[in-house]
Amino acid sequence: MDIRKLIFKIRGYTPIPFALVLLYQSDMIWWGIVIGLILTLSGEFIRISGVRCAGGRTRTRKVGAKELCTWGPFAHVRNPLYLGNILIYAGMTFFAGGPWLLPLLIISLVYFSVQYGLIISLEEQTLTKIFTEEYEEYKSNVPRLLPRIIAWKKEKDVKFLTWKKVVHTERRTLQNFIVFIIIIVLKEVLINILHVFG
Repeated sequence: MDIRKLIFKIRGYTPIPFALVLLYQSDMIWWGIVIGLILTLSGEFIRISGVRCAGGRTRTRKVGAKELCTWGPFAHVRNPLYLGNILIYAGMTFFAGGPWLLPLLIISLVYFSVQYGLIISLEEQTLTKIFTEEYEEYKSNVPRLLPRIIAWKKEKDVKFLTWKKVVHTERRTLQNFIVFIIIIVLKEVLINILHVFG
């Protein structure tokens, strides 16, 4: 079995152990909150922009596409959703703070870069089979994960989802983000209350 296919299928669950460790060791600090929110909101903005262009088909368990999306953030980077996710995980690490902040930040960057590297490898292999020369041209002009400053211009019919559909498609990611923040803040409040009355 191709390990990349397994990782692709379970990619929605792989952050759970990491999130649990963040919650366990969290100890918020003001500068971590600021950096964390900036990174997380930037990552979510990139994700939402990507979903707005690519649509709900980004939430699939099968590798492939009916159409090659090369506009919006996809004109800057081939994998904006994965880039957004990496920024979100780094941001959540800063937001949580705690004594393991630096090691967990390094682990998150390495862990999710390896995970997404394997998934991207599988997706690129599949997209090359489907779109052949069109995808090869796109690959040669748009970087994998580090965005180009100036968008790659390619004549194409540009399509965008409505914001209502984008929010509907992204609701699980947004819910997870909000729940994570609420739990960390509640933990911090409860610890402070216990210190006052303990």
